[in-house]
Amino acid sequence: MTDTTTTSVGSGRHGGAEGTPILRARGITKSFPIGDRRLDVLHGVDIDVGRSESVALIGTSGAGKSTLLHVLGLLDSPTTGTVELDGVDAWALSKEKRASLRNLKIGFVFQFYHLLPELDAVENVLLPSMIRYGRGAYRRRKRELDTRARDLLIGFGLEERLDHRPEQLSGGERQRVALARALFHDPPLLIADEPTGNLDQATGSQVLELLFSEQKSRGLSLLMVTHDARLADRCDRTVYMRDGVVLDPSEVKDPLPVVP
Repeated sequence: MTDTTTTSVGSGRHGGAEGTPILRARGITKSFPIGDRRLDVLHGVDIDVGRSESVALIGTSGAGKSTLLHVLGLLDSPTTGTVELDGVDAWALSKEKRASLRNLKIGFVFQFYHLLPELDAVENVLLPSMIRYGRGAYRRRKRELDTRARDLLIGFGLEERLDHRPEQLSGGERQRVALARALFHDPPLLIADEPTGNLDQATGSQVLELLFSEQKSRGLSLLMVTHDARLADRCDRTVYMRDGVVLDPSEVKDPLPVVP
């Protein structure tokens, strides 16, 4: 187990050894108390994500994908098991160090965007910076950070939407803002949970093209949950889940259908 008193969470994109995965999980279980009973959702899951690798996590509803994603993304603790992020045993860290590690190393894209309604597009992109740097340091760097956020959004085709709040944006525009927020600090790992699940096919395809383009150009690792085999085919590797376990490829008899 990692010594939590001496472990550094690092500061760069490549803090761990080049040969090690950016993400490695072993023996992950997750249970939830239901009255006087226990609901077991994950059953000893092992999973790796290599550096600059894209991995699709695929399975039917109730397979445990989103629960696993929350554990791997350090948003929820496993009942048992270990998660190493860039070589650091994340769940052996204090809550504060774990939050710092997550903010440095992971960008998140969710199905329903998770944008703050009272903030405009630029402010939503900058929100992680406010948390990361603290109020004083953020104020000192605000002009620089603001320029970077605007440039990123303009690059994503949102030049005319910089001062718009989420309610004034289309679904595709909201997801572009969410992707810009996830990428703003250039994390080595991007975690996406059904990133096009709330979009129509045409808009979803545009967002996916942008996501994969950024993943390739930046050399990011990508872990993406999806129900759609078509999206999984865009990734380097597919991991199948059923009933809280990861299946061996030989056990997959009925791959998921392509979603129309």
